[in-house]
Amino acid sequence: MRDDDRREESLRSAQPARASRPLSLTEERGEARTAVSVEEMLAAARSRLDRVDPAGARALQEQGALIVDIRPADYRAAEGEIPGSVPIERIHLEWRLDPAGSHRLPEARAERPVVVVCNEGYASSLAAAYLQRLGVRATDLDGGFRAWAAAGLPTRDGPTPAVP
Repeated sequence: MRDDDRREESLRSAQPARASRPLSLTEERGEARTAVSVEEMLAAARSRLDRVDPAGARALQEQGALIVDIRPADYRAAEGEIPGSVPIERIHLEWRLDPAGSHRLPEARAERPVVVVCNEGYASSLAAAYLQRLGVRATDLDGGFRAWAAAGLPTRDGPTPAVP
């Protein structure tokens, strides 16, 4: 066997075999489930949400709902922000909004509705569904920030520093 062939064989054997999909995953109740696609996850998340359009999000904000922008700072800098929204990086979201958590924001109260905003309304659906599992009255903005801006609703220059 040539050195090149040995090196190639060594690389192949060092890499784990990849299945097209995981065999199963464990859910919170300990039940084994077949892995799902991201489209299936999104559909399941949205089936639990009463998604709002931009006018509905604005009305909820005027009634006291917390608008949470999970977009990265570079998106907020390039496109702007919703006035009065609270920017929270996605990685910190559950920690800052868990009504029973020790790291929650003072604004995060169990009775206060939350509208999660991303750029186009995909990541926000998944995030809102996770927040619901924590007991948060969460939904998301259908179409995201871009739908808000396209509806002619107010925006401000960003980025506001995200809540750490």
